[in-house]
Amino acid sequence: MSIHEELRAELREAMRSKDQQRLAALRQVESEAAVVKTAPGFSEPVDDAFYQRVIAAYVKKMQKARDEYAALGPRAQAMAEGLAFEVEYLGRWLPKKLDEAATRALVRGIIAELGVTGAQAAGRVTGQVLKQHKDAVDGALVNRLVRDELAAPQP
Repeated sequence: MSIHEELRAELREAMRSKDQQRLAALRQVESEAAVVKTAPGFSEPVDDAFYQRVIAAYVKKMQKARDEYAALGPRAQAMAEGLAFEVEYLGRWLPKKLDEAATRALVRGIIAELGVTGAQAAGRVTGQVLKQHKDAVDGALVNRLVRDELAAPQP
């Protein structure tokens, strides 16, 4: 079953069960997909890869919004929790990312492969990690780990 078919089935089930959180998240994904499909110059196939990109972009926006609401304190807690639900729920259709330990191992390997040291090499190392492992890693995590590793004293 394709991602689009799964989304449609989940949407029908959410409507039947009157699950407003799932319903809102699924409708928003369909809305985001419609915006992308109707953009001038759009010509790519509407397949699983397309839906993964749409969902990933939406999840990234919701993660940022969730963090902003969480920073506002108790008054915005309910909104942050709603966004956290959307991020977690929609994450099932996204490729799994490496955890921090595995990402750190990749970063260390690229640093050794390139033979670089110092903070000035951070962009080069980050770029190489993302080039080789784009779908498997979280870019923000890579950036943080590269800076940590390059700032650490070399043995």
